Amino acid sequence: MTKYINTLFTLIGTAILFTACQKLEDRPLELVTEEFLWDSKDSLGTNAGYFLNSIYADLPTGYNRIGGNVLDAATDDAVPTEDGTTIASFTNGGYSAISNADNSWQSNYASIRKCNLFVQNFNKVHFKKDPTIFIQGQYWRAENRFLRAIFYYELAKRYGGVPLLGDKVLSLDDDLKLPRNSFDECINYIASECDAIKDSLRADPVPASDYGRITKAVALTLKAKALLLAASPLNNPSNDIARWRRAKNAAADVIRLGVFSLEPSFSNVFLTRKNSEVILAYQRNVTTDLETNNAPIGYVSGSTTSRGRTSPTQELVDAFTTIKGLPITADIKSASNLTGYDAANPYANRDPRLDKTVFYNGLPWLSRGVETFDGGRDRPGGSVIQTKTGYYMRKFLGELASSTAYSNQTHNFPIFRYADVLLMFAEAKNEVDGPGAATDSVYNFVRDIRRRAGIQAGSGQNTYGLTAGMSVADMRNTIRNERRVEMAFEEQRFWDIRRWKIAESIYNKPLHGIRITKAGNVLNYKVEQLNTPFQFFAPRMYRYAIPYSEVVKNTNLTQNEGY
Repeated sequence: MTKYINTLFTLIGTAILFTACQKLEDRPLELVTEEFLWDSKDSLGTNAGYFLNSIYADLPTGYNRIGGNVLDAATDDAVPTEDGTTIASFTNGGYSAISNADNSWQSNYASIRKCNLFVQNFNKVHFKKDPTIFIQGQYWRAENRFLRAIFYYELAKRYGGVPLLGDKVLSLDDDLKLPRNSFDECINYIASECDAIKDSLRADPVPASDYGRITKAVALTLKAKALLLAASPLNNPSNDIARWRRAKNAAADVIRLGVFSLEPSFSNVFLTRKNSEVILAYQRNVTTDLETNNAPIGYVSGSTTSRGRTSPTQELVDAFTTIKGLPITADIKSASNLTGYDAANPYANRDPRLDKTVFYNGLPWLSRGVETFDGGRDRPGGSVIQTKTGYYMRKFLGELASSTAYSNQTHNFPIFRYADVLLMFAEAKNEVDGPGAATDSVYNFVRDIRRRAGIQAGSGQNTYGLTAGMSVADMRNTIRNERRVEMAFEEQRFWDIRRWKIAESIYNKPLHGIRITKAGNVLNYKVEQLNTPFQFFAPRMYRYAIPYSEVVKNTNLTQNEGY
C-alpha cells in the first residue's frame, strides 16, 4: 500500500453525500495520508467515515450515464435521439473486448479495492468507549461489506464469473494472475455476504439523517436480485427449480420485513427523497439536469434549451395496456366498448403510467401541450437533433405541466424498490409453483402494482386485466410485460432480456416510432419503421467481453465466449 492513498481523489467531493455540513479538508488534499485516514486518536472515526462515503459514491448512478444516454436506449424501449452516440454500439453489434461504452471492470475493481482498504485499516481507529459510537462502527463495517458485494454483483451480471479477492489488497509483489471464479461461486459469495451482515446493519425504516445508508432490507434485496439472476434461463439452462425457490424465498424475506409498501403515487416514487417504496437510491443533489437532458427539444427554461436525448419506441408505448389492464390488441374500442384502444386517439384510456413515462403528442408540459406532429415545436424537422420516434422520455422528471420554467427537483436514482421485489417474488414463485388460484400471491402482487398504477379493477374472472386460470407461460409473459412498463428506464430491461435469454429475438427485428401529420385540427397517426440498426449476435453478446487490456496482462483470465 502506498504512503499516499491514490483512491482519495474523489474523497472530498463525494463526502457531501452524507456529511454535507462537515469538512475534511483542513490540510492540502495531496497530503491526506494513511495515518490521517486511520488515525487511532480519531475517536469518532470521522476521517474513516469520509472514506466510506467515497465508496458510497461508487454506487450505480443511472441517469444519462453512458455518453449522455440512459441504458434503456440500448434496448427495444428507446433509441438515442442523437446519431453517433457510444451507446449505439450495443444495438449495432459494435462492442468488443477493446471498446465497450459500459466498461465497468476497472471501476468496480477499484471500488472493491477501496472496500478492502477499509477492511484492512478500520481496526486501527480506536473509537471512544461510547455505545452509540461502537454501534456506528459496527454499521460501517457491515455497510462496507455490502458495498463490496454489490460491486461484485455489477461485475457478475455483466461478465459472468470474475476473480474474487476476499479481503486482500493486492500489491505489485503479489501474484496478479488470478483466474476467474465461476458465476455460481460469485453469486454464492454475494448471497453469503448479505446473510453475514444483515443483522449488523441498521434496521428499517431509518430516520431522514440516515436515508441512503445500507440497511438490512437493502442487503436482503441484493441477495434476492443475485439469486434471481442465477435462477434465470441465461444462468440456469436446465431450469433447476431449486434455484427459483432460493430466489423466491429471498424475495419473501424482504416482503416479510413488513417495512416497505407501494407508494400510493407512482410519480412520488421518483420525486421524493424518502418514501415507503424506495429501498435504496443513489443520493443526488436537487437539480434540473434530468429535465434539461430529456424533455422535448422545443422547451426552453431560462436560457437552457431541453435536449430530448431519449426517444422511446412504439414498442414500449404499445406495451402499456388499456385502462382495463388488457393488451391494446385485445381491447379495441367499439360501440359497445367505448374505453378500448382507439388507433385514431391512441393515448386515451391507457394505463396511467404511460403519461408518467413517455412524452407523447398533446401531453401537457411547461404550460403547453407537447407537439411531436410533423412541423410541431418538438419535431420541427430539418437538421435539429430531435426525436426519432415521435416520443421523448418523461419518467423521473418533475411535475411541471403547469409551470413556466424548470425548478430544482429530487432525482435520486432508484437502485432497489419494493415494486421490483414484488415482481421478483411473483416471477420466481410462478416458476416454482405456477400462478395458482386467482387469490394466490402471484396474482395479488401483480394486481397490487396495477392497482397503484390506476388500472381499473374490473369484475368477475378478470380483475386488473388478470384472468383466473392463467398458465405458467401466460403469467410469465404478463410478469415480464409488467416489469417492462413498471420499471421502464430504471436499467432493468437491458439486463432482463439478457437473463431471460430472449435478447436475440428482441434485438434482431426492426423498431418503430409514430409519424403524426396534422391537417387542420385533425391528427393522423402512422406507425413507421426506424432506420436505426438493431442487432444482437448470440451467444456472444449475452455477456460483456473481459477487457482486452486485462486478458493480455493476466493469462489466467479466460475470455468470454465469442470474443
